[in-house]
Amino acid sequence: MSSQNIHCLLTKVEPAAPFSGYFFQYSAPMRTLLFALLLISSPMLHAQSLFDFQADSDLNPWRIINDGVMGGLSQGALTLTEDGHGKFHGTVSLENYGGFTSVRCALPQTTVTPNTVALLRVKGDGKSYQFRVKHQTSDYYTYVTTFATTGDWQTIELPLAAMIPQWRGRRVDLPAFDRTSITEMTLLIANKKNEDFELLIDQISLK
Repeated sequence: MSSQNIHCLLTKVEPAAPFSGYFFQYSAPMRTLLFALLLISSPMLHAQSLFDFQADSDLNPWRIINDGVMGGLSQGALTLTEDGHGKFHGTVSLENYGGFTSVRCALPQTTVTPNTVALLRVKGDGKSYQFRVKHQTSDYYTYVTTFATTGDWQTIELPLAAMIPQWRGRRVDLPAFDRTSITEMTLLIANKKNEDFELLIDQISLK
């Protein structure tokens, strides 16, 4: 990795508070070296990126799906922050039998194995979200798992083999994920209550 790339990452990373005070006491070359060493141990380093948000990212592959398709009133949006993160945010409403909003990304056919793990670098709001993938876009069901957020930046590891097939929130009589490729991924919030939400997304990868 070049020093230029490391510098770009340094401008994007938000160190944890206890770390940052010591980190920025060092000279710029030393900070670059320390950060490079941190990257070597990072699970994101050798991962296959599905989407890496940047300040100039094209959001056309992404599509908001609200519960309006079922008569609900929830509203979600995906925007870019000044720091170059994706921001999935909005309001979930239970009115009119609603209760969810989601953002879906079309992918080129991406090869996976039984051992593939999805890596989500996100900063949530303490709420729970779902991560979903599809083998074929035309499949009526999707493979689902849930993850919790803390309010801090997290790298969340989600084994695909543990994802359960569902349709409209109900288990489908099929095995857990056992496919060889995926063509779609989705982030969804549906916690069965009225709430505002905000999920910052840095990168989604596979390893």
